[in-house]
Amino acid sequence: MIQRIQSVFLLLLSLAMLSVLFLPIWSKTDPVSGQTLVMTAFQLAYENTDAGMSVSMSTWPIAALAAASTLVALFEIFQFRNRFTQLKLGMVNFLLIVATIGAGFYFSSLGEQMLNVKMPGTFQAGFYLPTLALLLNLLANRFIRRDEQLVRSMDRLR
Repeated sequence: MIQRIQSVFLLLLSLAMLSVLFLPIWSKTDPVSGQTLVMTAFQLAYENTDAGMSVSMSTWPIAALAAASTLVALFEIFQFRNRFTQLKLGMVNFLLIVATIGAGFYFSSLGEQMLNVKMPGTFQAGFYLPTLALLLNLLANRFIRRDEQLVRSMDRLR
């Protein structure tokens, strides 16, 4: 049932959360040494490694939450016959997306401590996509509720 608008929103949501896995989330550059610290969904590592700065940290919770959110959104599309299940999955997806954003903040604060520069790091496209996914999730849930109200009003007329 991809022709329903909420299915389109859910498909876009899953694409946004899937792209979080492949895009950089946060980066910080030290202008003196030229070191760049880059955070992706899988690791927080130095881009130009020196002998003493080759420490990397795994950020797998971001990847796990983004992948789980993608799978929940795709499963939610195919639950079009049961709108209450879709709404419940929408709430679960809301929590997963918020947790992804929270994990991004957490690991970026750890990255701020790893590269000791007074300049703050910058958030990249991979950080803003969960916010877009959150908006798409809210829109999808709104249209699912609207469908449910339409079905109930039609049952009342029979």
